[in-house]
Order: sequence, then C-alpha cells, then structure tokens
Amino acid sequence: MKPFILIIEDDPDIAESIRYNLEREGAFLAQVALTGEDGLNVALGIGQIRRITEGTNPAPDLLILDLNLPGMNGFELCRRFRTEELTRRMPIIVLTARTEETDKVRGLELGADDYMTKPFSVRELIARVRAALRRSGYEAQAPKLYDDGLLKIDYADFAVFSQGQNVRLTRKEFALLSILSRNKGRVVPREQLLDQVWGLEYYGEARTLDVHISGLRKKLGACGNCIETVIGIGYRFRGCNEISEAASA
Repeated sequence: MKPFILIIEDDPDIAESIRYNLEREGAFLAQVALTGEDGLNVALGIGQIRRITEGTNPAPDLLILDLNLPGMNGFELCRRFRTEELTRRMPIIVLTARTEETDKVRGLELGADDYMTKPFSVRELIARVRAALRRSGYEAQAPKLYDDGLLKIDYADFAVFSQGQNVRLTRKEFALLSILSRNKGRVVPREQLLDQVWGLEYYGEARTLDVHISGLRKKLGACGNCIETVIGIGYRFRGCNEISEAASA
C-alpha cells in the first residue's frame, strides 16, 4: 500500500504542483485541501474510512502544511492534530513563506517534524517526505516478502530466489528490484529510480540505469522478463507467474 499524503495549502497552483509531483513518483497517493477546516475534515474523515476498509494506519501517513491559511491557520492545525488520537503520530512537514526564526520554533514546538520555506525545491521536499516516513516507522509496515511462486524476494534479509535458485545481486540491483516489485503493475519513472538508488545529486549517464536493469534481468534468468521497459518513461514490474500464464495461454 502506498503512503497517503495530505497537502493543506491555500494556493491551488502550489498545492496541485506538489500533488502532481508526489504522484508522478509512483510511490505516493496525495490529496489537496485548500483550507484548514477542509484539511482537518479530510484527515479525520479519511482516517475513519481507512480504519474500517483497510485495517491499517488510521490517518494520513504524512501531512504537508502551510501556515498562512484562511480561517484555521497552520499553527492551530498543528495543535489540533497533535491532540486528536487519529493524527497525533502523523508526521507533519511545514511548508511556508514565513521565514522568521520565531515562527519556525513555534511550529516545531507545536509538533511539526520538519520546516521548509518557500520558494522550495520539489525534489528536496520529496526527499524530506521520504525521510519523515522512514523516521515514523512507515517502512516497518511494508511487506517483508514478495513471493509469486516463481520469484521470491525477502526484503528484510536481502535475499532473492528465482525458480528456487538463490540469486546473488549487488546492492544497487537489489534496490532496483525492491522498488520495482513494491510498485508492481505501475510504471516507475527513470528519474525516480535514479534518485532513490543513486541519490538526488546523481548527474551521471542515465545509461547506467539501463546497464543495471540489463544485468538484473540476466541474473533473474526466466524471471527477468518480469521487468518491462516502458519506452521513454521507465520500467514496470509484473509478477513472474502472470508472465508464465500469459505465455502458456
């Protein structure tokens, strides 16, 4: 399941840009609220629905919050979210034009986990979102094992088995396989793979990614076909059992 990110931002252009870039990563679900009151209602309402239908984390997994909101402002929201049972453990990243140190201190004291000022880098914001989710223990909720009967990936032990045979992968090959398999059925953009595996500051040849994917496919043998190239965009992972069934049909 992808982490759900709630964006409370009264500038619709900024809010939509953040939502678009988060969902473009292929690893997040995001929703926008343009006022503090709407944001509060979405957070608590979404929480109740997810608790009933999924039995998982009962609140948005992370909040991106502007301070200068009409009506209920960001400071009031921070205070309210930290008193509600559904949201008191939810990571909050403040994203605001207010640069005064007193505002930053106040926001952090009210329960914000991180503080960014505008103008901001979208790539840095996404990196901070990932870091905040890791600190919150979100990754601990993720599945520890992938097994479709032909390919088995043990994320905790860094072990891979293709048709019962152990496959020795490099750290980057394992990272690529993990990201793709955790996003099964969805196209993962090349930029996301480069960012997550090589880092935000990677400026080398993009061909490096293709070489690693090619090596990964070879090591997986017959299961290598589970990694599909989506020309001009990135790569998509399909279950090996799905490919086997399609070939025999």
